[in-house]
Amino acid sequence: MTIDRIWSYPPQVGRVGGQDLTGFTVVAADGTIGHVDREADPFGMRHLVVDTGVWVFGRSVLVPVGVVTGIDTDDRKVEVACSRGEIKAAPRFRIDSETMDPDYLTRVGEYYHSLPPRTAAPA
Repeated sequence: MTIDRIWSYPPQVGRVGGQDLTGFTVVAADGTIGHVDREADPFGMRHLVVDTGVWVFGRSVLVPVGVVTGIDTDDRKVEVACSRGEIKAAPRFRIDSETMDPDYLTRVGEYYHSLPPRTAAPA
C-alpha cells in the first residue's frame, strides 16, 4: 500500500459515496475499539475519528480510511485491518484541531502505512 492509499477507502470495502458512518461500531482484527464519532477529509487525508469509550480511558483515536477492510451497513459496523494494540500505539490524538494539522496527519499516515499487511480471515 502506498502512503497515498492510506487516506482512501480500498475499492473492495463497499463504501457508498456520501454514506454517513457516524455511530457505526469499529471492529479491529482482535475486537471492538469503539464507534465512529465523525469522518473528515482535510487535505485529501480522509480518516475516521473513533470514540473508544472506556477502552482507551475515554479518548478518541484517528484511523485513516485506508485500513478499513469492510463496511456492513446492516449491522452498522466498520472493520479495520489493525489490531487493538496497533491502534492504541498510533500517534496520540489529543485535540480536534489535529484533524486539520497536516504534520500530525502525516505522522499518523506514516505509522499506519508502516504496519505489516493483514489479510482478511477466511469466512
